[in-house]
Amino acid sequence: MIDRVTATPATLELIQLLKQRHGPELMFLQSGGCCDNSSPNCYLPGELTIGQHEIHLGDIGDVPFYMTVAQYEYWKHTQLIIDVIPGNGDTFSLEGGTGKSFITRSRLFTDAEWAELQTAGLV
Repeated sequence: MIDRVTATPATLELIQLLKQRHGPELMFLQSGGCCDNSSPNCYLPGELTIGQHEIHLGDIGDVPFYMTVAQYEYWKHTQLIIDVIPGNGDTFSLEGGTGKSFITRSRLFTDAEWAELQTAGLV
């Protein structure tokens, strides 16, 4: 099965650091913009309520990754690749103060991948 969201080794390393600092239960939400720059934000459970307006795209580093339904319409043809860049982002995400920031990169699914996702009922 095609992963809708993946993580680079640098991302997995930062997730492990955050688990050490904050505990094993974390979650991601791909932000839709405004003051947090459309970035993937990492939160503790209870900091956000996940409901019917969010889609679970998959897990990265054993951490669930969500996106709003409205934003998904723009991104559904792409695989999200969560990466890390140097610098402190202007977000509410847990990596603040680490000197690193999560960032979303993406690539279009190939025709074969898109067909597989459609056959599986995942689009």
